[in-house]
Amino acid sequence: MTIDHGLAGALRGRRYLLSAWPWRALAYSVTTLPLAGAAALGAAVVAAPLILVAGAMRQDRPVDAAVLAVLAVLALTVVAFAPLAGAPVAAVERWRLGLVDDRPVTAPRWRGLVARFTTADGWREGAYLAVLGVAVPLAYGMFGLLVLLDVALVAGPWLADGEDRIVLIWTTVGSPAEAAPYAVAGLLAVPALVYLAGLLVAAQAAVARLLLDDAPGGTALREVTRSRARLVSAYEAERRRVERDVHDGVQPRLTSLTLQLGLARLDVSDDSPAAKPLAAAHEQAKDLMVTLRGIVQGIRPQQLTELGLAAAVGDLAARSVVPVTVHADLTRPVPDLVETTAWYVVSETLGNVARHSGAGRAEVRLTRTDRLLVVEVRDDGRGGADPARG
Repeated sequence: MTIDHGLAGALRGRRYLLSAWPWRALAYSVTTLPLAGAAALGAAVVAAPLILVAGAMRQDRPVDAAVLAVLAVLALTVVAFAPLAGAPVAAVERWRLGLVDDRPVTAPRWRGLVARFTTADGWREGAYLAVLGVAVPLAYGMFGLLVLLDVALVAGPWLADGEDRIVLIWTTVGSPAEAAPYAVAGLLAVPALVYLAGLLVAAQAAVARLLLDDAPGGTALREVTRSRARLVSAYEAERRRVERDVHDGVQPRLTSLTLQLGLARLDVSDDSPAAKPLAAAHEQAKDLMVTLRGIVQGIRPQQLTELGLAAAVGDLAARSVVPVTVHADLTRPVPDLVETTAWYVVSETLGNVARHSGAGRAEVRLTRTDRLLVVEVRDDGRGGADPARG
């Protein structure tokens, strides 16, 4: 599945022309010009020997070896230092991408000058510098030509003064009346040019992200993580709703039914034909009460709801057959789902300590860092856990 973001996604919308995205694309393209101009100078230096040789071969003239050698050395120097020259340009480009794409771009970690030539990061930034120096000027030049042609069409009625005939792309006109239809066509072409400019900028931004994002899969991973977080939140909200409905709606009615069956048993004599079925129904209702209470408490441990994570783990420690010491350093609240997971982890682990370790004591430590809840369970048992042996 592909997800369109920023300008690329806005181009698919019907209100693109009325949004801020065309202006953001314009800002991106305008700030591209100085970068592309500087990169084009370097590309011209690299291309000069090839142009010189090609021109000489076409005219059957001898090539000055000294001049060619100097140009070749200069071109090789430019290519060799592309990874270094690409670093500042890439830093600016990663910042500029925010104009047309709100997703973050991961920059590679600086590993020294040598790493610029021995890792792919430096050469990818050098490749983007080449794109800026060759492909971008060509694409922008062709688009600029289209804009000039459209401006000429729109300005045709003012340029054609009736004395001299002017050329409008494929025809000549000599009066404002003859130029008017072409002016209308030029005005109608303006939205198409705006969309074309957006496509051009979106393509450049896509190439920039492909070459300059150190973690190209990171964006998709962040999207998957956010999607999972939304699903987990929705599941947690639904779980709470089910728990509340069962606890507040079904359980009281079942309790009332059990009491009424018990009262009915008191009013029915033991030798009555209804006594045995009524007793069975009463026992089944009481069993169902126990089962339902277990289901409600199993969705989220009741200790967590009433006591919180630290006290709930303390309650587990108090009920353990092995003496357990609990150290809790929870300076900030913990999300409910994390609390529930941590409680089950501690519960299962303390059960394993009691059954398998032969420990004399155990320790549980809960620590809340900036973004993590760390749960540690230690014991002085024999250890020896081996996945190969189950």
